[in-house]
Amino acid sequence: MLPRSVDAVVIGSGPNGLVSAITLADAGWDVLVLEAADTFGGAVRSTEDGGWISDRFSSNYPLGVASPVIRALELEKFGLKWTHAPLPLVHLLDTDGSAAAIHPDPEDTAKSLGAEHPGDGDAWLRLYQQYVSIREPLLKALLTTWPPIGPGVQLARKLGSAGELLRFARFMAMPMHRMGQELFDGRHGPAIIAGNALHADASLSGAVSGTMGWLLAMLAQDVGFPVAAGGSSAFSGALVRRAERAGALLVGGTPVSGLEVSAGRVTAVHTASGETVAVERAVVADTSAPVLYRELLPEALVPAGLRRDLDERFEWDYPTVKLNFRLSGPIPWLAPEARSAGVVHLAGTADDLVHLSADLDTGRVPSQPFLLIGQTTKSDPTRSPDGAEAVWAYAHLPRGVADDASAEKLAGRMERAIERFAPGFGDLVVARDLQRPSGLESGNAALGLGAVGGGTMQLHQQLIFRPTIGLGSARTFVDGLYLGSSAIHPGGGVHGACGHLAARTALRDASLLGPLTRKLPSATLRHLQK
Repeated sequence: MLPRSVDAVVIGSGPNGLVSAITLADAGWDVLVLEAADTFGGAVRSTEDGGWISDRFSSNYPLGVASPVIRALELEKFGLKWTHAPLPLVHLLDTDGSAAAIHPDPEDTAKSLGAEHPGDGDAWLRLYQQYVSIREPLLKALLTTWPPIGPGVQLARKLGSAGELLRFARFMAMPMHRMGQELFDGRHGPAIIAGNALHADASLSGAVSGTMGWLLAMLAQDVGFPVAAGGSSAFSGALVRRAERAGALLVGGTPVSGLEVSAGRVTAVHTASGETVAVERAVVADTSAPVLYRELLPEALVPAGLRRDLDERFEWDYPTVKLNFRLSGPIPWLAPEARSAGVVHLAGTADDLVHLSADLDTGRVPSQPFLLIGQTTKSDPTRSPDGAEAVWAYAHLPRGVADDASAEKLAGRMERAIERFAPGFGDLVVARDLQRPSGLESGNAALGLGAVGGGTMQLHQQLIFRPTIGLGSARTFVDGLYLGSSAIHPGGGVHGACGHLAARTALRDASLLGPLTRKLPSATLRHLQK
């Protein structure tokens, strides 16, 4: 039996939903988390079978380690342990064994880049030193507040003069390809930026794609690409224990079928089993934007402009095809550095990746796909039996191409690509498990069409344009209802920021000053979406 009434209901137990629940419960609210699946964690989930541990969705968590939101929860006290491979990241350029590597020590990374092209090592150190100097205000601005006025002022002070601030703004706006050309003279440096940019789905010749590549490359140098010891469920399990310690009630196997709205305010949550929970203060939806606005809210209530934006303008990120391998031994990479890397980019040069990005943007299934490969046993030996290796690889299909046949075709190309860079790979495969876009979505409804980022993170769907034209905040046109998933700023990635921002907004709106602080934003939002 569910409680008849609570202060807040959180729909979904992904990391954003759990962070929302923790934040609200820490503030003294009575919080109920309703999860459709039987297990908690959303897309942070792993399975164990006969000594093999498989991360079913996300796997490596540089943002989880670096995020001020996650750090503040002190999840290590609740059983979370991060583990690292000897090398965080290796980017494979060609079948001749050429590769670019990020080492744990930035001096070693610089030495590697400098060996390929004189001067590029010094360029890497300058780049990393600038990142370190602005790291804290930058991460706070991105992940802890919206709009980021306070951290933005701190960031400007760190940068110094107005000229440096403008140079940094230009740097952040650059396309990946131009950024790589300005930073480095060789092939390896731009390739590292390009490969990391393709972790997201920004067109590599589009604005701000350089920022995504730069930030992930800097995080790889700063905190590595760690995994959670024992599988990604250990990460979500620590969040669950933290939420329960705060006093939140978590209930699995309970899909939410709809929301009740009265006089413009959310008042109750209905479950698929027919139960109703009255809501006194807030509902936070850790769901995709289409699920919230098309399925959970009564259609007649959704403003026409918002419906039109979702139907005609909302854009998912690229569909994902993921292969999970059980191998009898390590992958025999031609590039020696890749044999000790936690993450491998099988990619080519930055120029190659621009061509691949164009394929994706024009609806062509890439003949030479970009592969993001997680060698999880390198980071965490408990992931496979002694001597064996647990490995996953994913690649993208173009938007709008998410059918099973295309996924099978791409999976075949992915395996052939690994074989080219590691002859003999196929002989090591003990078992192969293909996760198609349809399977990813059926496993987690928030992953629409197999997209893992909650919607494209290109500039036209970021900030005040995320998920559609609005204010960039978690508020919706319904009072007391907040979107707290990667569908809002700052978007995809396991950093907890979206859930944190939703909960902080709900707390502020419920405060004594709430009627004043929410009146103008709510009125503006309704006007924009009518």
